[in-house]
Parts: sequence; C-alpha cells; structure tokens
Amino acid sequence: MPKVVISEFMDEAAIAAHLSGFDVLYDPDLVDRPEALAAAVAQADALIVRNRTQVRGPLLAGAPDLRVVGRLGVGLDNIDVAACRDRGIAVCPATGANDVAVAEYVVATALLLLRGAYGATAGVAAGTWPRNAMMGREIGGKRLGLVGFGSIARETARRAAALGMTIAAHDPFVAPGDPAWTQPFGPVQRLDLDALLAASDVLSLHVPLTEATRGLIDAGALARMPRGAILINAARGGIVDEAAVADALRAGHLGGAALDVFDREPLDAQAGARFADVPNLILTPHIAGVTQESNVRVSAVTAQAVRRHLTER
Repeated sequence: MPKVVISEFMDEAAIAAHLSGFDVLYDPDLVDRPEALAAAVAQADALIVRNRTQVRGPLLAGAPDLRVVGRLGVGLDNIDVAACRDRGIAVCPATGANDVAVAEYVVATALLLLRGAYGATAGVAAGTWPRNAMMGREIGGKRLGLVGFGSIARETARRAAALGMTIAAHDPFVAPGDPAWTQPFGPVQRLDLDALLAASDVLSLHVPLTEATRGLIDAGALARMPRGAILINAARGGIVDEAAVADALRAGHLGGAALDVFDREPLDAQAGARFADVPNLILTPHIAGVTQESNVRVSAVTAQAVRRHLTER
C-alpha cells in the first residue's frame, strides 16, 4: 500500500475523498520537526507540501521510494525540481486552484491602501473624529501595473478593470502577438519593466523567485515608481528588497505597500523589526492564496494528482 506523507495543512475532506486506500500520514506540524519529517519521508511514496517544506538536499536524498511530490500551491522554489526530474519523481503544483484568492487579495489591499480610511476605528471610538485626515484616493482611473502576466495576474486584471482601472503588464515570456494582451474587458498595455514602474499607480508582482527576479524591486526600482504609488507583493519573498520598501514608505515616496511574502519565512521578530512604525503598510503571513474556498480546491487538485501518479505505475 503506497504511503503518502502530508507535512503541512490541507483540507481533510480532500484527503478522505481522494487518498482513501493509501497509508496516509497527515501531520500539518511535521514541517517544524525536521527529524520526524525525514523519518516519515524515508518510507514515503508520495509527499504533499505547501511552501515551507524544503524538498531538496538530505530530505530528498533520504526518500528512495518517492514517486510524486504534490504542491499545495503553485510556486516551486522550495522544491528541487531538477533533482526530482532526474530521479523520475513527478512534481504536481495545484495550478489555477488559488488564482481567485490571490487576485482578490491584490485588489482588496489596493483598495485599502488607496482609501486609507480603515484604520480609524480607535480614533472614531475615542471621539477624535479624524475626518480631515481620512481623505483617501479612489481606485477608479488608476493604472494597475502587473509584473508577470500569467493566470493569477490575468484574474487580477479582470477584477481591477471592473473597478475602472487601466491595466498594463510586463512579461517577456508572453509574446507581443499573444491573445492574452487582448482581454474581454479591453487591451492590456505591454510595457518594458522601467516603463511599467514609471507608469503604475499600483504595482503588483506575479513572478516566481529565480536568479533573474531576486531583488528585482530594489531601492532603484522603487525610486522609479511615481510618488504615492502602491506596491503589492503576493508572489515570492526575495523579489522585493524589504528594507528598501520600509525606507520608501517612511520617506513618503511610496503611498502604501502590502507584503504577503518575505525573504525568510516565517518572518521572525528580528527581521520584522525593520517594519516597526512604518506607515500605510499591510503585512500578512503568506496567506494571499489561502481562503476556505481555495484550500478546498487546492487540496482536491493536489490529492487527485498524487493519486493518479501512484496508481498509473
């Protein structure tokens, strides 16, 4: 009977529905117990992870029977894909299953940061009535710049366009004549990165973490953005220079930022100290793609893919 190890949280109904008949070890805290994780994976035919379990090096080498890795999400920077390919181990991301969740996160944080009114509860309750300080900006008429124009960025573009935003994107992997640039809501302007930075009221990142994208949004890139622009990173930590973002917010050059991902995760107190007292900043714990609904979809897609690979051979 194939053994399936699940080292991070997953919808339990999907496990019951799609992994029945297998020997399943579901322990969502296993990622935080390296020795126990290594012992479990040593006997595993399949491993299901989110973004924290590092499927590489000694862990991968110590799993001689591993046939498939299911990824509860789409990013693969925590998996040594090349090593898996060399060993014939299938890697199955849940492509498309959390697109809507991330798109809604981007649009919601853009609305929050532009309007700037939703932190007034304590002041209003205390009777200060800070009305003059709460005059924010509308999203309609603003330009959304998308760095990367894959499926999540396109879902984001559709929702932003419905709110009256104009859309531009930079993606060297989408050819100029690709139909993706002509969406049902209208054309998406294709720009090089520098032009996109200079033209975007809201800049949202939708690229994987690679050698080419590491540090892509650094102090120089932030300086090229318009004063008052909003930055949203729900892609991968390491793409953005976090200290530079904090400095740009304190200086008033950036009008706001939402960071859902960080260079080191979980973000510890020492690394988080750089964000102390930074204005108009939203920090969330890598949750943009995780909603109750998307967790069900992602878990089902991943479990089905793992089952297929275990039963086909």
